[in-house]
Amino acid sequence: MADPEFAATVEPYRRELLAHCYRMLGSYHDAEDAVQEALLRAWRGYDRFEGRSSVRTWLYRIATRVCLTAANSRERRVLPAGIGAPTTDGSAPLAARRPEVPWLEPIPDAAFAPDPADVVTTRETTRLAFVAALQSLPARQRAALLLRDVVGLSAAEVAEQLDLSVPAVTSALQRARAQVEQHPEEVVVAGVDESVLDKYVAAFEQADLAALAALLRRDVALQMPPVPTWFAGRDAVLGFFAARPLRVPGDGGRRLLATRANGCPAVATYVRQDDGTYAPHSIQVLETIDGQIAHIYAFVDPELFGVFALPPRL
Repeated sequence: MADPEFAATVEPYRRELLAHCYRMLGSYHDAEDAVQEALLRAWRGYDRFEGRSSVRTWLYRIATRVCLTAANSRERRVLPAGIGAPTTDGSAPLAARRPEVPWLEPIPDAAFAPDPADVVTTRETTRLAFVAALQSLPARQRAALLLRDVVGLSAAEVAEQLDLSVPAVTSALQRARAQVEQHPEEVVVAGVDESVLDKYVAAFEQADLAALAALLRRDVALQMPPVPTWFAGRDAVLGFFAARPLRVPGDGGRRLLATRANGCPAVATYVRQDDGTYAPHSIQVLETIDGQIAHIYAFVDPELFGVFALPPRL
């Protein structure tokens, strides 16, 4: 793909294609692979592109087909809420990690929207709760919903992209919208309060449970893939923190670095080692409502730190 003309033509759409493939597949790594495959196919067919549609629509057609093939060949990605009920007992034992489960992955904001203004417009469509709800849909319904409601194509354009009739697209959209609205993970987030992040970092690093309690909504939830156990309610979440990661107030056992993921504030958590350094532990994504944290998604996967261009050690 060394053709300068082709590269200049497709480059403006690369990031939004990545976001589209991420919504379709629920994985940053899978989305990157899909975009690479889509651009390779586009390059191979560029000399046959006749301009009957816009370049953007043409690229979405290719990327969507790549994603449909990928989605139909593997299990859907999930969060712990998608496979089991929560516990309200913060001291309950954690189930064993399940690395074999295809867990949903976060995506760094910098990968799909380097401009803060772009983050605002894409925040709702890359939220983890929304992306998780999308994964519950059959792949073709998922594609129809995204192409119509997120990408903004007309029903006729969606029908052409998916080789369906317009009535079939309309029917698929009705079913998809109804299912997403009923999905138990779908949460309406009324804005993101960035000021919460600094308070959360300070409270977490100092193991200050009282300060954390003031930041959490009464109905806050905590999910920690690949651990299937998850907690619902402020008392349960605080109980978990008190019993495990923050059991020694002010001990400085953790360091947090601010980042951004899925249109939300996030923190990279490092844990102190015997040699005094801090090793990667998890990426926590914080969703807020009215200045309080409504959901904490803690992805316990040190390999994600490379994806977020974070230091391998502190």
